[in-house]
Amino acid sequence: MNAEDFVYGIHAVAEAFQAGKTIDRVMLQRGIKGEQLQSLIRELKQQSVEIRQVPLEAINKITRKNHQGIVAFISPTPFYKLDEIIQTCYDMGKDPLVLVLDKITDVRNFGAICRSALAFGADAVVIPSQNAARIGSDAMKTSAGALHTLKVCKTSNLKVDLLYLSHCGCKLVAATEKGNEISGEGMLSGPVALLMGSEETGISPEYLKMCNLLVRIPIGNGMSSLNVSVAAGIMLYEVCRQRAINHS
Repeated sequence: MNAEDFVYGIHAVAEAFQAGKTIDRVMLQRGIKGEQLQSLIRELKQQSVEIRQVPLEAINKITRKNHQGIVAFISPTPFYKLDEIIQTCYDMGKDPLVLVLDKITDVRNFGAICRSALAFGADAVVIPSQNAARIGSDAMKTSAGALHTLKVCKTSNLKVDLLYLSHCGCKLVAATEKGNEISGEGMLSGPVALLMGSEETGISPEYLKMCNLLVRIPIGNGMSSLNVSVAAGIMLYEVCRQRAINHS
């Protein structure tokens, strides 16, 4: 972790917040008190910043300096509102393409996914506020700069966002080993929200039930699965390919 990825101490965190820095999340020492600190926490919560209460040891692993029980992780890119992105797409006469990531915590995978998302024209990437890779210098590096351009939306409730996308006319498509092979032309055309899960646990069953379509990438030679960033690139390409055929 690079030093520019975080700030620590009540005054430094408050200054970063007031300066308009995008705060990804905050680690707060469990049980710590103080009127000034609590006032800052209230302000952060009002802006939906994720606050994690952790033992002192967890903060000491980040820094041994005078952190005063609080560390804030700074995102080098802003977070966007999903509803505004979807509305802009429809206003432009464009079918939205949204990539939704469930429990993708590996920074290198996340960066590679974002690189593919930008290359294949995704309008947004949606990540949960918990169980997601932190957007810092490592993520920026592995995305090869894609995160400077790609719009990332952070949500405290992935289910609510999936329901919103469905109500907006997006077909919810889950890439999963439990699905059928990608086959029918046009099955991925139109407004699409593509859901990808972690390699370890896959997509949450609750979200799978919400999807309109479960698809599986056909692979052989005894391989049971692909790296999630590779799978995301294949799925994004397939959406673009089918859209191109549909519009030709």
